[in-house]
Amino acid sequence: MARSRRMERDGGSCSSGGSCNPDVVCEKRLFKSRASESLVQPACSHRHCAFPLNGNELCIWNTAAAQPLHLSGHHYSISSLSFGSKINPLLVCSASRERVIVWNLDECRQKMQEGLTPRGTVIGTLLGMVLHVRFSPDDQQVAVCAGNRIYMLSAKKEAMQAELAGHLAPVTAAEFCTWEKSMLISVSEDRTFKVWDYSTGQLIYQSGVLTAFPLLSLLIDEENKQIITGCAEGQLWTFSLISDHNYRCVAHINLKKEQEKFCNKVWKSGKGIGEGQNTSKLCKTNNMRPAGSVETSLPILLIEHCDFSVCFHNEENTSSALNTSYFWIGSSAGLLIINLANFELEASLSYKDYSDLSIRFARSCALTRKAVNGKVLCLITSMFEGMIAVLEVNLAAMVRTQQSDFLLCGNRNSPSVIARCSLLTNSPLCKGLKKNIKEPPRKTLGVKSTVRDQPLVFHDKIKSSGYTAAPRMVMFSPNNNLKKNEVPKQKTSCKRKNKEYPLESSPPIKYEKEISVTCKPTQICCIQYSGGGEMLACGLADKTVLIFNSNLTDTYNVFSGHDGAVNSVGWSHDKKWLVSASEDRSLRVWSVRNNEPALILGKEKFHKTVRFAQFYFIDTFILLCCGAEFHLLSFHLDTTKDDLKRYKQRSVCKLVQKFPMASTTEITSLSAVNDFYSHIVLTAGSNRALEVFDLNAGCSTAVIPEVHTRSVHQICQNKGSSFSTQQPEAYNLFMTTAAGDGIKLWDLRTLRCERRFEGHSSRCYPCGIAVSPCGRFIASGSDDKCAYIYEMHSSTFSHKLGGHTETVTDVTFSPSSPQLATATLDGKLQLFVP
Repeated sequence: MARSRRMERDGGSCSSGGSCNPDVVCEKRLFKSRASESLVQPACSHRHCAFPLNGNELCIWNTAAAQPLHLSGHHYSISSLSFGSKINPLLVCSASRERVIVWNLDECRQKMQEGLTPRGTVIGTLLGMVLHVRFSPDDQQVAVCAGNRIYMLSAKKEAMQAELAGHLAPVTAAEFCTWEKSMLISVSEDRTFKVWDYSTGQLIYQSGVLTAFPLLSLLIDEENKQIITGCAEGQLWTFSLISDHNYRCVAHINLKKEQEKFCNKVWKSGKGIGEGQNTSKLCKTNNMRPAGSVETSLPILLIEHCDFSVCFHNEENTSSALNTSYFWIGSSAGLLIINLANFELEASLSYKDYSDLSIRFARSCALTRKAVNGKVLCLITSMFEGMIAVLEVNLAAMVRTQQSDFLLCGNRNSPSVIARCSLLTNSPLCKGLKKNIKEPPRKTLGVKSTVRDQPLVFHDKIKSSGYTAAPRMVMFSPNNNLKKNEVPKQKTSCKRKNKEYPLESSPPIKYEKEISVTCKPTQICCIQYSGGGEMLACGLADKTVLIFNSNLTDTYNVFSGHDGAVNSVGWSHDKKWLVSASEDRSLRVWSVRNNEPALILGKEKFHKTVRFAQFYFIDTFILLCCGAEFHLLSFHLDTTKDDLKRYKQRSVCKLVQKFPMASTTEITSLSAVNDFYSHIVLTAGSNRALEVFDLNAGCSTAVIPEVHTRSVHQICQNKGSSFSTQQPEAYNLFMTTAAGDGIKLWDLRTLRCERRFEGHSSRCYPCGIAVSPCGRFIASGSDDKCAYIYEMHSSTFSHKLGGHTETVTDVTFSPSSPQLATATLDGKLQLFVP
């Protein structure tokens, strides 16, 4: 018996996102069966849905047909169904305990029109309880999961081509690998997955036990060459199928935690969930659960591709989203959409939040891969009754009720690294420029009036006697750096044109050279290349700053004077100056051509350790973070000496304004662009939040809470690379890292995590990250004595750079050539080239 029920426009209850919107989901058709369908694998394809009815009857429902197609051929209850990979002809396979049948739907319809009884092709008999069937990509074979084995059957006739044995419990799912010939992946209730060569019957790879719960579902992501599997307790795993990755785990996702985090985000966003909406049901965490209620598990019944492109209408902000894979997760309570790039939930739908849906808890489900007019079909079977419902889910409406306007249509007022307007009259930047710190007046020593500098004797071979010059006050100046080479003028001139970084270069993975920066092991805290890539600055734990040439063949200079470990080093835009911050609560600015500091800000200026310092606004200001605030300083540098007061610095520095970060005790990282005029400063705090400041407006503009599970160690931006010059939107991408929580890529315009990079993790020690100037590669240090190279489009690392003897504390790319420098905890620098 079948009857059609539509949701009434004025009677829907709130969705999982809290939207009283009847357009999100609609029950298109409800079928009642005399027998409760247990352990059934239904199927959806294009406009078709296949499911068993009354136990052994196969029902095919087509959205374009008035009546469903009923096919008979099984004597026992049908337990598994699957559509073929091709549309013409469209095949469907049904399996029961006693036989496996392949049906050609076009031939079946033709037989029905002729008044004849349709017959399918029996391809297997007496295989046992079948939990899963799947067609090969060419529809020539069918993989049948029966008991602990997988049978490879011909789709044309009854012929067994291979029998794959090895699992210790019933096989719950199997998928064909489309880019590897004869490769099949299977998961089982024994909590492992296996990789097979079904042409030979050979086992290629066997995983370890992943969880304490059975693995229920499996999907192959062809775009990223990964497999995704889910278990009965809401855990997801992704593994890489790239040949040299050795099936390593890319990510492990706890859907319960992600759902709770998503609910909190929707709840706190307020406006992001729309007017008149609430999050009464989905957003109830364990602490908010009503008394007497029971916490249910979250079995992952289905993983399917999601056509998320229908959610976007503005081309400006859709490039990153369209290049990301999204997947449906089907559970007994509802549907989830997960972003495979950042492993976060994008939307959630709960069946019980719709009063007009007949099924509140599903035993099994199936979804169409492609959306038609922005809608997908969802087929669910009831857990407690003999009902099968066909739902129509409006994907765009579902996402719109739970996501902010940033995702759907962009926002012109969103933050941007590239300045969109001129300086405001009351801007701190404008005030700093108006102060116009001038050079202090110089006093003439020993001479009351200026004498024209003209020699009294004119002859080619006779030098001037020099008695018109001021008398020498210093007899000699000792040379304290005999082994250092002076920096040539042309290397510090900002007028020299920088060498462009090759955009199509290979990643620097070949070991080139290693040096020890000191005689005994000393921690290298930070490293950074100069803007032209000719010099590399290193801040050490022994209170010194070293400058090497780019090839690590010579030392240009050694700066000493700090009383604590050097936390950060930063180059000026013109490559003439270097700023360093130390644990001794001081900041120093050094001239590259001189080993004495041009500017010293001591302990009396700062109440806490200066964690980070850099030049800002094309060398107009200095930014530094101290405690829970960062300072904006204007300055003037003068390296000349007053002969009577030679130890008194002539450089001047003044505080423009302090900017406190909200709800934190300490700023752990700071970042801003210095290669062009930008108003944006990014800060991260010990409260695990990230805050965006607009220094033109002089205030905080956005806060991203809980960026990582631990405090952010480093913020890394695209700072004036050739890649960013050609694609201005790349400036708005930045990365964060925290010990034990991987790397995340963020978009400043949407304040969303666009991708999460996994595959390794510095569990304890915070290690640095860097992005290549071409924008294609990311490098990361690690406490496993290795550096890792990621490609921007992949969530797992592509290369592992070993050979280090200690934790890799920091990494940096050269801005002018494809080379990578790494620094270690025991004071060694390594150089890598393509």
